[in-house]
Amino acid sequence: MPETATKYTRVMLKISGEALMGDQGYGLHPPTVQRIAEEVKSVRDMGVEICMVIGGGNIFRGLQGSAQGMERTTADYMGMLATVMNALAMQSALESLGVFTRVISAIPMDQVCEPYIRRRAVRHLEKKRVCIFAAGTGNPYFTTDTAATLRASEMACQAIFKGTKVDGVYDKDPKKHADAKRYDHVTYDEVLEKHLGVMDATAIALARDNNLPIIVFSLDEPGGFRGILAGQGTYTRVQD
Repeated sequence: MPETATKYTRVMLKISGEALMGDQGYGLHPPTVQRIAEEVKSVRDMGVEICMVIGGGNIFRGLQGSAQGMERTTADYMGMLATVMNALAMQSALESLGVFTRVISAIPMDQVCEPYIRRRAVRHLEKKRVCIFAAGTGNPYFTTDTAATLRASEMACQAIFKGTKVDGVYDKDPKKHADAKRYDHVTYDEVLEKHLGVMDATAIALARDNNLPIIVFSLDEPGGFRGILAGQGTYTRVQD
């Protein structure tokens, strides 16, 4: 496949755990994991260095656990472990395509993945390995959105690509409202003021402080990730 020109050399791809479920109501759907892995490979083949953060909501969501009476800290740690499971599944899919991948966990678990050491992670990226950052920030009360923004800042990524079910940021849920309006561009402050639900407030504030653009696009669109990087397709850019 011919290389497509892109201005990005290092990016963060953030996807939810639900993105790995396919049409199931829970867990991992291997064909869906494989399809996303192929998307990532196609972008890596463009010469782009890729970091990934995957949520854990397809297995366990800390906030829901705490809402059912579980202590919030414990529930959040369980959610972090779910992200490690998703990261290992994605690593397996990527390596089946010949893409060298490292799972790097904020919670040390040496038998299954590497601990987070910033310089080592940067070196992996320089060697064109895909780095999947698991276990969030390693702290309860922080989401994987915040973890993605933190790691993207530490890795000097040029943008965060947030793969969702819809092709951008809307003023209201497009699946419920036919008159929902999509934004081509929106500022960090507008996202916070209008509660647009791109990412949680902590992640948006961190991205704003580091002037890190967030590009929201549909992960369900085949070839979408590669197309967006090449400047094609429909998406919303969050930046001042």
